[in-house]
Amino acid sequence: SASLDLAADLPSSHHLAPLLARHSTALTPRPYLATSTKMIELILLVNRQGKVRLAKWYKPEKRKDKLRITREIGSAVIKREKQKLCNFLEWKDKLIVFKRYASLFFVGVIERTDNELLMLEIIHHYVETLDGYFGNVCELDIIFNFHKAYFLLDELIIAGQLQETSKRKIIQACHAQDLQMEEGKDGKKDDKKGI
Repeated sequence: SASLDLAADLPSSHHLAPLLARHSTALTPRPYLATSTKMIELILLVNRQGKVRLAKWYKPEKRKDKLRITREIGSAVIKREKQKLCNFLEWKDKLIVFKRYASLFFVGVIERTDNELLMLEIIHHYVETLDGYFGNVCELDIIFNFHKAYFLLDELIIAGQLQETSKRKIIQACHAQDLQMEEGKDGKKDDKKGI
């Protein structure tokens, strides 16, 4: 039986060199896609008076440092917004990205080399998700339903990385959790009645 020589059917490597040279830029990773090692370090919601409404840390810090950092970032963001400056602020070796929606500042802290426009889009995506769940979200929704705001954020970002881009899926997951909580409450009521 004759053996097949597959290598004979392939062009030699010197024929592929011009093709690879032409397309080598397509094979190199793009900076805005190379976010696998980068991460969001902190998501912060602060009102105009500087009161923290939500803080989600993705990098471990001591409690005393967390308080100091949130105070510094909150005051820097409020001061910067009053001066009508841009939404990006270099702070120590980090980059602060923020956007004000109504009375709340949504703040993301990322590495300086990370994409600040992507972080701004993640913030906007989170606000739209909150709006979709609460229906025209306001500061009181965050205060009285903070656990749901955290749950929505946890569906969106895990370990400092964007995980879900579909607002519909995030809201569906939150509604499914609401149903489970209601079923759990109904079961406890039935237990108390002796059923």
